[in-house]
Amino acid sequence: MMKRIRLWLRELSLSQQLLTILFLVVSTLTVFIFAFLTPEINDITMREMYRVLHSTHSDFAWYLSHTDPSISIPENPNDDSGIFHMVYLPQEDSFLIPDTASEITPLIQADIRSHLSEVGEGISDYSCTIGKHGAAVLYCASKLADERTVISMMSAGAESQFRSLLVNNVVNLNMLVAIVLFVILTVWITTIIYPLNQIKTYISKIKNDEPAELSVNRYDEIGDVAYALVDMERELQKQSREKQEMIQNISHDLKTPIATIRSYSESIKDGIYPYGTLEKSIDVIIEHADRLEKKVRSLIALNKMDYLLDDCQEGDTLNMNEVIDKVLLSLKVIRPEITFERDMDKNVLFHGDEDPWRIVVENLVDNALRYARTTIRIELHPGELLISNDGPIISEERLAKLFKPYEKGTDGQFGLGLSIVHKIVTTYGYRISPENLSDGVCFRIWKELDRKEIRAFQKEKKKEEREKAKEIRRQERQEKKAHTEA
Repeated sequence: MMKRIRLWLRELSLSQQLLTILFLVVSTLTVFIFAFLTPEINDITMREMYRVLHSTHSDFAWYLSHTDPSISIPENPNDDSGIFHMVYLPQEDSFLIPDTASEITPLIQADIRSHLSEVGEGISDYSCTIGKHGAAVLYCASKLADERTVISMMSAGAESQFRSLLVNNVVNLNMLVAIVLFVILTVWITTIIYPLNQIKTYISKIKNDEPAELSVNRYDEIGDVAYALVDMERELQKQSREKQEMIQNISHDLKTPIATIRSYSESIKDGIYPYGTLEKSIDVIIEHADRLEKKVRSLIALNKMDYLLDDCQEGDTLNMNEVIDKVLLSLKVIRPEITFERDMDKNVLFHGDEDPWRIVVENLVDNALRYARTTIRIELHPGELLISNDGPIISEERLAKLFKPYEKGTDGQFGLGLSIVHKIVTTYGYRISPENLSDGVCFRIWKELDRKEIRAFQKEKKKEEREKAKEIRRQERQEKKAHTEA
């Protein structure tokens, strides 16, 4: 049942939701008035009527107690209030009733007579029902010092009139609240529907590749969505332009080695050696084939990283020391003049597979080799890898866009390596950030260690320090022994 209601609500427009809310509010108010408020109104009406009746009764009783009993009862002393007074004379067993008090019928007198024995020194309250519709007549009674009983009565019309006035005021108040709520909700829904329609039109135009503008002057969540859509559209246009440029650039880069390989191959086939000898001409063909292979591998790797999933065994199981050693063994021959400095803890484990992490290290080291002047430094600690070089620093603008796949490098070429690095690192739950140093640039890969991993690292560190100190003492003893024997 609840599922059907939720599905039904999802299909409603905002205007329909507004009408539904108003219907529920009005229905709730109606149920509240008739089921809960009406009994309370009846109770309030009775208390107020008896309060007014007591006040008038007390004044009339004081008047009678200070007046000669032979004097007749005043005619309608409280005509506007609908209250009538009468006196019961016990010696004569009769009532003194004003001539104008036509409301006091024999039926009411009989009801009063039945309660006279219950009246004490204080004021006692009673009511009786008369008429076809069961209208209530309220009255109170008290005894004077001379045993006379004073009775004050309120007509049924006064009590009904007060109740009707109170109910009307409550109903009118609720109607006013409902109308105000309707106006507020209507204005509110309108202010929501209009910008949403603007956003809908804007998205439709973008979808159809039409010129589109969006101007929503709001600072709430709807405004945030509108501004985000505008920024997204600008970013998509920018990426589309850059992607198109990248495709043109890659096409040119692929075309050059292919043309060279083709022309050199045809020349060799015709017995002509462009570089003078067969070996040198073949070396040129191999060099361009390597360039072509590298670019194709980068494109394949970038596409493959889009589908990379972290389906490895839980925990850190990959020995990063071995991965780094393999990479340096194959890349350091590119620039033999570059010095590699290492600060690597032993047996540092990372989470992930070897091949993706090897691509990460290869791309970062290759990038460092491209810009380093004399030195590349590699630091490896539990949960952290740093690769830095003493090359030129990177501008702040480029730092923010370094890992985007279609950003141009400082040489005007589109690099894909750092984009591949970012995808692999984030897939395995690590973070990467570039940082300008005082004498170069550093790429830092890290993840937050839990307390257990920190304690294990500290324990391993202390063990290494003890072993190192033990080795130093052993060497000192050997040197001392050799010196003594000499």
